[in-house]
Amino acid sequence: MTGRTGVVDAHHHVWDLAVRDQDWISGPELAPLRRNFTIGDLVPEAHAAGVSRTVLVQTVTVAEETPEFLALAAQSELIGGVVGWTDLTRPDVADELARLRALPGGRHLKGIRHQVQGEPDPEWLVREDVQRGLAAVAEAGLVYDLVVLPHQLPACTRAAQRRPELTFVLDHLGKPSIAAGQVQPWATDVRALAALPNTVCKLSGMVTEADSRGWTTDDLTPYADTALDAFGPGRLMFGSDWPVCTLVASYTEVADTAAQLTATLGESEREEVFAGTATRVYGL
Repeated sequence: MTGRTGVVDAHHHVWDLAVRDQDWISGPELAPLRRNFTIGDLVPEAHAAGVSRTVLVQTVTVAEETPEFLALAAQSELIGGVVGWTDLTRPDVADELARLRALPGGRHLKGIRHQVQGEPDPEWLVREDVQRGLAAVAEAGLVYDLVVLPHQLPACTRAAQRRPELTFVLDHLGKPSIAAGQVQPWATDVRALAALPNTVCKLSGMVTEADSRGWTTDDLTPYADTALDAFGPGRLMFGSDWPVCTLVASYTEVADTAAQLTATLGESEREEVFAGTATRVYGL
């Protein structure tokens, strides 16, 4: 991202396969991800793109991962916040969130995420037990990241309506079918979610939803423009989705593409997308 400094990357991952398997990395298409990706690998990439702080996001629904990420954040000058995981349906979820906050690095816990995209029930987010968990997340002063597929967006909207005290962050624009060029009904559903003031969106994950055989910035533009128009720069934040993005693009390419997709914005608006929104929403 030529010339830009102080950028916040609001979405990346790390993993060590010697610590635990990443069972979602399966099949030949994902084979390049079946190796370790460490914060040490990310630092030079991030600095080259003008990134000064990041948000480390959970990868698996394993309780031990979040304490590990918090400890890593405590030792890293780059990681400003962690979006972790806990079972929202457990009856003592409030106590568990308090326990996580009390761990080494616990002050870096900024949000919670669950792989809703893998839940067979499209209404999972509005189940009573999940709603109780979301209430506890809000009470703890945390935000909730949504990793969902397009057909789950209506449930996201209903969940956000029921929990106005909780900020919901939509990861990867809700994973629209960019490779197929399918804009509807995704665009309508995203606008419905964005109409709620307690919702935010990440300008992330688009390159891996595009055609892996060759994508262009023009392929992404209708989706980025929809998100920008729906949420506005003050509720949109840049995320690299590294290292998943490396399947089709380097860290620098992802950052430069995001800059191109927001080139029509004024400088203060770009500052929101590339730093302000994430800093504010995650309390960095």
